[in-house]
Amino acid sequence: MKRNKKDRQSMLTETIKENPFITDEELAEKFAVSIQTIRLDRLELSIPELRERIKNVAEKRFEDEVRSLPLEEVIGEIIDIELDQSAISILDIKREHVFKRNKIARGHHLFAQANSLAVAVINDELALTAKSNIQFTRSVKEGERVIAKARVTNIDNENGRTIVEVMSYVNNELVFKGEFEMYRSNNDK
Repeated sequence: MKRNKKDRQSMLTETIKENPFITDEELAEKFAVSIQTIRLDRLELSIPELRERIKNVAEKRFEDEVRSLPLEEVIGEIIDIELDQSAISILDIKREHVFKRNKIARGHHLFAQANSLAVAVINDELALTAKSNIQFTRSVKEGERVIAKARVTNIDNENGRTIVEVMSYVNNELVFKGEFEMYRSNNDK
C-alpha cells in the first residue's frame, strides 16, 4: 500500500529509531519505494546513512564505558570494549596518514591507534603509557583498514601497572604488535 510522503517519513523515522542498523535497501522494500526515495527522505529528515548511524550508536554505547580518555581522543573507531579485558578499533588509512611518494602509512599513526586503544581499555580515570615495546611487521598502504585488538594480560594492583598487548591486522595479516605497560592511578581495580 502506497503511503503519502508525510506518513512514510514519519514511519521511516520510527523504524530507524527502533533499528538503527536497517539498510536503505531494507527500508525501500519495507515501504515499497525506491532506494533513492529512501535516501531523499533521510536527507530531508537529517537522518544519517547507515555507517554514520552505526558509528553514533557505538559512540553512545562506549561513551559511558571508556573512562581514561574522551572517545574523540581515541585514534581509530572503537567497535568493541570490555574494560580491563579487551578492546577493538578500526582505522581506515587515508591520504593524510601516508607518505606522498609511496602511499605507505606513517608509523606514528599505527602506534597512536594501538597506544590510544591500550589507554582506552584501562578501567581508570587516569591511564598513561609508562613503557612500550613495539614492532612493525609489514607496511600498511593507503586504502587499507587496520583492525587493532587490545588484550589486558596482567593487572598489577600493587604497583599500579597494567600490561596491554595490542595486535594490529590488515585482512588477518599482522602488521603491528606492541606490549604497553600502562600506569593507572586507581589501585583498587
